[in-house]
Amino acid sequence: MSGAEFKGKKGLRRLWNAFGYSRDGLAAAWRNEAAFREETLLAAVALPLGLYLGSSGIERALLIGSILLILIVEILNSALEAVVDKASPEKHELAKRAKDMGSAAVLLSLLNAAAVWACVLWP
Repeated sequence: MSGAEFKGKKGLRRLWNAFGYSRDGLAAAWRNEAAFREETLLAAVALPLGLYLGSSGIERALLIGSILLILIVEILNSALEAVVDKASPEKHELAKRAKDMGSAAVLLSLLNAAAVWACVLWP
């Protein structure tokens, strides 16, 4: 479906279509990105742990949110890499810079999660 066709949808139909695109995006990330699969397995362990170890709603939200942020940033990084590869399959300094910056964002999300977990669990 093109962007113009999507914009013509309204109400529940638009919401249902958006949900389908999101589901497809998650499936594509799982199928095509080893890092996303690894981070999803980390999340499968860490999310229940965060619920258990957090002693307040705020602590649980911080623990869980920091893990979900890793997945969000990984998906955005993978999308960026896919667009860069499609737009410029040959090596180019700007393409490398974009990919490196996406990778740095993932690293920062991982460091953020480690810092949040350390601050919450070892005050």
